[in-house]
Parts: sequence; C-alpha cells; structure tokens
Amino acid sequence: MSVWAVLAAAGSGERLGLDRPKAFANLRDRPLLAEPLERLEACDWIDSIVVAVPEGWEEPAILLAEELGTGKVVACVTGGATRAESVRAAVAEVPDDASVIVVHDAARPLVNDEIVERVLKPLGEGFHGAVPALPVADTIKRVQGGEVVETVDRGDLVAVQTPQAFLADTLRSALGGDVAEATDCSSLVEAAGGRVAVVEGDHRLLKVTEPADLELVEALLSGE
Repeated sequence: MSVWAVLAAAGSGERLGLDRPKAFANLRDRPLLAEPLERLEACDWIDSIVVAVPEGWEEPAILLAEELGTGKVVACVTGGATRAESVRAAVAEVPDDASVIVVHDAARPLVNDEIVERVLKPLGEGFHGAVPALPVADTIKRVQGGEVVETVDRGDLVAVQTPQAFLADTLRSALGGDVAEATDCSSLVEAAGGRVAVVEGDHRLLKVTEPADLELVEALLSGE
C-alpha cells in the first residue's frame, strides 16, 4: 500500500501578527514547518510527501526540506486561496497508483506515528476516510446577533483534528467539485457519500493560531 502525505502549509500568519506565512513562524529557532516535515519524514507509515505553501514561498520550503534531509518530499506546490484548494493542488502531484493520501496541517506540528497509524487502520475496514477527534468539553451555544438562541447538546459533538486519511481515489473525486466552503477534507468526502470513521485524537495536536499557541507547542516539545 502506497501512502502519500499532503502537508498543507499555505496559511497566512496574520493572526500571529507575522510578516510571513504561518508555516514559517519561528518555533525553537527554526520555521514551524520543520517540525511536521521531520516527523512525517521519520514516520514509517508515510512513503512520500507533497507540501503546499503560499505563492512566493516555494523555494524557501524546498531549501528547508533539503536542509532537513527530508528525502520523502517529492514536490512543493503553490497553495490556493483556501485550504481545500491548496490540498487539491498538492493532490494533483500524487501519482495515480497511490493507495492512500494522508492530509495534515502544518499548523499542527506535533504529529506522531501513533496518530497516523490510527487514521490508516479504518481504511482497511471498509471506510473511505478517517479523522482523529476529541470530545467537546465546553458547553456549546448557538448565538445570533450577540444573543444566545440555543444550547447545543454536546453529547454527539467532537472537535476534529488532522492528520486525516483517505482512499486516494475517494479524495480525488471529492476534490473535483466546488471546494470553496470546505473547512476540511472530511466534509468533502462526507458530502460525496463517503464513509468516514472517527478515531481517538491527541491533545498534543493543537493548532497554532495565536502567539500563545506557539508557546504551548514549545512547552510540549521541551517535555519530550
């Protein structure tokens, strides 16, 4: 089984207050992108990697991959206006004979072998995809115009993370339509009628959005 990883790293750094893309934020004196690149490179489940970065940042990403010695990186593509469009551009570089595509956000740098194995397993059990998720701990309320209109039952709710794994043909087909409003690949596969399994997520897979998130990731790395 040929497993390819798509590393989505085309997000902006605006909410981090940066003058560069989020993937090139400083994490322990090197670009944030270096962390997930090294981890996917070392993962025995992953055969090859395609990276999607913002326009103009392709060369820095390629140079970083070379500096890290990440031989699994076979292409670096220009991302699109949305995350899904960036993934679609990266998937176009995955060969037709690939069996599985694992999509991961560079903004969740602490990916590990266990979580990759966890999302791959359901693909051999009749599912078209699999996502890691954590139970929703907080009370969820629906708000309109600054006023609470409903308290939502959180019993069936989960917070979904990446990496997400899909049968390659299923993901290609799901990416073939309108992807502008998609917030993750799973939603596209679900909309196309695919069966998506939910597996246990990992609290370490936090998403870097604010400056404080970078500090949390650094603290977690220090504890390893």
